[in-house]
Formats: sequence, structure tokens, C-alpha cells
Amino acid sequence: MFRRALSQVDFKPTEGMLVQARGNLGVYEARGELQLIVEQLARAGEGALFERFLRLKAQLASEGLFDPDRKRPIAAHPRRIGLVTSAQGAALHDVVTALSRRAPHVEVVLAPASVQGAEAPPQLVQALAVLQQLHRSGVALDAILLCRGGGSLEDLWAFNDERVVRAVVACAVPVVCGVGHETDVTLADLAADLRAPTPTAAAEMVAEARAELAEALAHQQRRLTRSAQHLLWREAQRVDRLGMQLSRPSQALGRQQHDLRMWAHRMQQAAQQRLRQPGATLGTLADRLRRGLGQRLQREADTLRWHQQHLQTLSPQRVLQRGYAWLQDDQGQAVTRAEQAHAGQALTAVLQDGQLPLTVSGPAKPAQGAGQ
Repeated sequence: MFRRALSQVDFKPTEGMLVQARGNLGVYEARGELQLIVEQLARAGEGALFERFLRLKAQLASEGLFDPDRKRPIAAHPRRIGLVTSAQGAALHDVVTALSRRAPHVEVVLAPASVQGAEAPPQLVQALAVLQQLHRSGVALDAILLCRGGGSLEDLWAFNDERVVRAVVACAVPVVCGVGHETDVTLADLAADLRAPTPTAAAEMVAEARAELAEALAHQQRRLTRSAQHLLWREAQRVDRLGMQLSRPSQALGRQQHDLRMWAHRMQQAAQQRLRQPGATLGTLADRLRRGLGQRLQREADTLRWHQQHLQTLSPQRVLQRGYAWLQDDQGQAVTRAEQAHAGQALTAVLQDGQLPLTVSGPAKPAQGAGQ
């Protein structure tokens, strides 16, 4: 295999490695040897699995299953966690030991499942479903640990199964995945809310050490003690100042009396000023009122005289003074047309200086020049 072709290989070939080679057969004429001129080289066995791993990783990544934005935070102080691992594996011992050492108050609920072989993926999916059902039924879980010890790529392949990856993503409880050793990375690690390099590290990451919590509480207690002491000292100083003021009540009383006299004087001046100001304003308003009333009375008197003259002009007395009279019947109704009267009817003629009783002697005659 020449250097040009070897530069295209993404791994370092070593003695004893199982590979698949593709190239051309040739004969080296100088020694009569049959040669294989390799153009492409790929790993066989784990190499094929690794290619499947890369293809599935690219597919699931394109769906957003590994996006950091969809990952949820892990509770800082869990009280109960679920554990999915083999009941006979070393991972169970490592997790339980780490939790009992760091946080013995944390309750562990085990959902056993096979972690290797063809039966492992459906059992892992089923174990996650069992823990979720417990969580929904009231046995609240703060996190689920998905763990397994180290091994080859083929040994860890169950955690690269698409069914397991999708179950981790859909889990209702945040998942912490600790599979294999620190250098091992599975698709379940990428899909989990938090990836731990080992099962022991997963237990340590999900539960803060009791000693660290005790130290944090002690630190808070020291801060609270200092704050309380400072507050008590400050209040004691204030009580001392108040006590000094109470020891000389005559001075405080004198200050209060001085302040009262000052405020009484200010109020008296303000009241006098307020009274003088309305007095001047009242005189001005009275003058304006008198002038306004005189002008209004004069206008009303002029209007009254005009109406009086107008009434006199229209008065019937003026007509009677010119020699006219009007007639009215015994009901006092005016008789303005001849047809309103009849023979023998009693009428009254109203003149300028009195009234004359009249009796109609005959039927009405048409006025001269009137049409028939």
C-alpha cells in the first residue's frame, strides 16, 4: 500500500488487526512474486460496527436528539433515583457503594436489565418504562442512572441501539448515562441529559457528597451567626442612644416646647395673612357687584319702558279714542261679523268712556259695496 492510499485511511493499521483490503493483483517480475496493491483499507469486525455507529449517529443528530438545548438539568439534592443496569454486574456494586459513601440518605430503585447481547436493547427500554410508571404513580424519581461497566464496542453495542437512544430521549425523568470507561462514548451517552465517564462517576455526579453538604451548611451557619451578631450589636447601639436621650427628658421636652411655639407663631401669621387677603378681595367684589347691579337694573328698566310703549300703541283704547266701538254679546265674546247677530239679540257696545246696552232690531244688512 503506497503512501498516497495510506493517507486516506482514518486509523492506524497494527499487527494482528483484522481489515478488509481492496486493490489490484500484480506480479513483481524481478522476483516473480504475486502482489496485492492495496488502494482502500477498512477495519473488519469492530470496524464495521464503528461504521454503523457513525451512520446512526449522523441520522439521530440530524433529528436533533443530541441537541444540548433539549437536555434537562439534574436535581442538585435528589432524594430518590432510579438505576437501570444488570443485577449481576459490577456497575451495580460501584453505584451503590458510591452512593452509600457520599449520600446514604438517597434511595435507589433498581430496574434490572441485561446490558449485553441481542436481548439487552428491549430490556433496557422496558426498564426505563417501569421506572417512569413508578414515577407517575407517586414514587417520584429525581433522576435515572443508566449504567454499565467497560467492554469492547461490540460489548457496549446495546447502548448504541436506536430503540434505547429514543427511549432515553423520551424519558419523563432526567437520565444520567455512565457506560464503559472514560474513553467509551455511546449514542445513549450523547442522548442523555448528562453523560458520566463511568458508573461510579454517574453516582458521584447525581448526588452531592454529604460531607460537602455539611460543610456548606456549616458555612451558611457561620454567615448567619455573624449577621445575627452584627444585627444585635447595631440594635444594642440604638438602644444605648435612646437610653441616653431618656436620661435627660427635660432637654427633649424643652426642644419639643420650642418647636411647638415656633409652629404656633407660624400658624398665627399665616392665618392673619389669609384673613387680610380675603378682606381686600371682598371689597373689590362688592364694588363690582354694585356696579353690575346698577347697570343690570338700568337695562331692565329701559326694556320695560319699551314694552310699555309698545303695548300702549297696540291698546284698543287708542282705537276707541278715534271714535270706534266694539260689540260683545252677553258672554263677553267679541262680535266682529254681522252674521254673528240676530234679531232681538242683546249686545253691548263698548265706547271710550263707557258701555251702551243694545238690542238688534232686525236681520243684518250687507255693507255697502260688499258682494252678494
